[in-house]
Amino acid sequence: MGFSTRQDSGAVLSEINITPLVDVMLVLLVAFMVTVPVMNNAIKVELPKTVASNKASDEKPVVITVDKDKRVYVDQVDVGIEALPKLLHDLKAARPELGVHLQADETVPYGPVAKVMAIIESTGVSRVSVLTTQ
Repeated sequence: MGFSTRQDSGAVLSEINITPLVDVMLVLLVAFMVTVPVMNNAIKVELPKTVASNKASDEKPVVITVDKDKRVYVDQVDVGIEALPKLLHDLKAARPELGVHLQADETVPYGPVAKVMAIIESTGVSRVSVLTTQ
């Protein structure tokens, strides 16, 4: 607390009392000092070493593209969204481990891309990559 030695007892004391602020800051400091070491204690696990069991597929994935005009291309051939399910079924029948790379123009709304993704999922293709740029 601040004490005034002035003769005028009716004067307003305009000094800021920082004692409560210091008390709060010390409590916060102690709280952080206690919690930080607890947060850094992670469970240490040594993972087992294995040999890769499956060789990565050398097959070239199918590239499906949706351009800014919402046209659908499969490997740079304009197929249209109506023909996409049959084409993917045929490709999946020929190559059971079919991989698909999906790329779309950034200006394309979500709807057409979602429809293409639903078609890819309905054909049973599980290896799908969505291509982006850095």
